[in-house]
Amino acid sequence: MRVMEVLADSSVLHRLKKEHIGSAAEMLARAFWQDSKMDYFVPDEGNRLKIARHHFEFLLRYGLIYGEVYTTSPHFEGVAVWLPQKNVEITLWRALRAGLFRFRKGVGKEALERILSFSDYLDTLHRRHMPGPHHYLFFIGVDPTCQGKGYASRLIRPVLARLDGEGLPCYLVTQNEQNVALYEHYGFRVIEKSLIPGTEVESWAMVREAGLNRS
Repeated sequence: MRVMEVLADSSVLHRLKKEHIGSAAEMLARAFWQDSKMDYFVPDEGNRLKIARHHFEFLLRYGLIYGEVYTTSPHFEGVAVWLPQKNVEITLWRALRAGLFRFRKGVGKEALERILSFSDYLDTLHRRHMPGPHHYLFFIGVDPTCQGKGYASRLIRPVLARLDGEGLPCYLVTQNEQNVALYEHYGFRVIEKSLIPGTEVESWAMVREAGLNRS
């Protein structure tokens, strides 16, 4: 299995290729199995893994078309998707290009409605907090068997270093409180903590100003 390598500053990242979407989505489904938003999207644990895989296949296709999708190695220990500001909004046309109909069929009506309402709220937060030029860490996931071994750092540091050089801030949202301290280590700070309307899911919007050069 060969994966295209791209340089981001002094570190080598592996850019995910289209034929590897399935493998990466399976890993991400495992990584987010116990995530609070996935629990909300798919309360039925028996179907969660399958629906999560379809969800991440769509998000990865979107990332490949409109942003950057990196993995740690051909073994897919971790995957991160980054989007430029101009492509943050998932419009109908963009969703269609990324396989909207396949996505809708794969996740089902109930999960789709929950995903869309959840995403609408996060989009509102995003527009309010980041009206200017920036980069967006759309999501990052590490295989449960590989967590705590530095794979997230491999995916985050090179891109942040590049953004520092370009003078661009970075934005992200997490629904996992344990991740807040991790992102703070990279220079992010919480700008809003909120409860997603109609759910019991807490969310932390975070921003990192350019030029911090955190180690």
